[in-house]
Amino acid sequence: MSTDTPVTETAVRDVVIVGSGVAGLSAAVYTARADLEPLVLEGPEPGGQLTLTTEVENYLGFPEGIGGMELIQNGKEQATRFGAEFTHGTVETTTLEEQPFALELASGETIRTRALIVATGASARWVGADGEDELMGYGLSTCATCDGAFHRGDDVLVIGGGDSAMEEALFLAKFADSVTVVHRRDELRASDIMAKRARDHDAIEFRWNTELFEIHGSQADGVTGATLVRHPDGHPTAKLESGEVDRETVDVGGIFYGVGHVPNTEFLAETAVELDDAGYIRTEPGMTTETAVEGVFGAGDVMDPDYRQAITAAGTGSMAALDAEEWLETRNAVAPAAQPVVEAEAEAEADD
Repeated sequence: MSTDTPVTETAVRDVVIVGSGVAGLSAAVYTARADLEPLVLEGPEPGGQLTLTTEVENYLGFPEGIGGMELIQNGKEQATRFGAEFTHGTVETTTLEEQPFALELASGETIRTRALIVATGASARWVGADGEDELMGYGLSTCATCDGAFHRGDDVLVIGGGDSAMEEALFLAKFADSVTVVHRRDELRASDIMAKRARDHDAIEFRWNTELFEIHGSQADGVTGATLVRHPDGHPTAKLESGEVDRETVDVGGIFYGVGHVPNTEFLAETAVELDDAGYIRTEPGMTTETAVEGVFGAGDVMDPDYRQAITAAGTGSMAALDAEEWLETRNAVAPAAQPVVEAEAEAEADD
């Protein structure tokens, strides 16, 4: 039976959750069990980054591991069992100045809600190498903490030159035989301390003025190698037509992208929800998921640039649900789900 629910422009929800990754699903389970009948908006990447991971071994409760897609599907079924509703939709703009909040979707539809949980995650940057679409999750990864243990004894590449890449390289050095950092310039963007740690590590080498051009392998065999291109002036892929680019094929068992993440907060840019310089949601001080706008809560990678783990995303998802439930109860704002806007406005006028 489909769990997709048609969106109606006259409905006011108690809770809308934007995002259907681990954070959004955790929030959905908690709010649904609280009889808030949440509506979950599945965006352009339903399930989030975990759907790109073939095997998850560090999520509590699965001693033999579990596939990323399976974990997401289980979470969706669990939330649906308790009354959560799911629909496909991408939020383009939000109006948060007054209650109820209004979410305008790319389809032209509008959703109204009293409480909003933002769990839209952060998308890892890719580099555009040939083969990355096919091999993401099959030896190509954007998370060393998630997948590094699968590469014990392998030679691996880390792509990037900032702090993210250095963190990936240092973590991978615990498992891999060798780690080679591939950077398109001849100097790192990383902080001095992170750069020094990586440079001083015996298992980490550097390929300067070099970029990843092609990834070799298959979903059956995983990553088996890569083609690198180099130019003495750096940024070699931009100089491929010059004929001065050197190519090299290397045998590796894994490749990790460490070129950063982009939080999916474009639809909040013109609102009073505070974002940091990188675009991540700022939550209020203390152990809370509350934002600068009352009734709006952040959960998962969209407000966490540091840990970016499925288990921490699930934790903040449950926190956001509990915070939202308390906020609604405190303000006596809980009303029957899908109450028409005209009825809500009529009641407000009667109270006046």
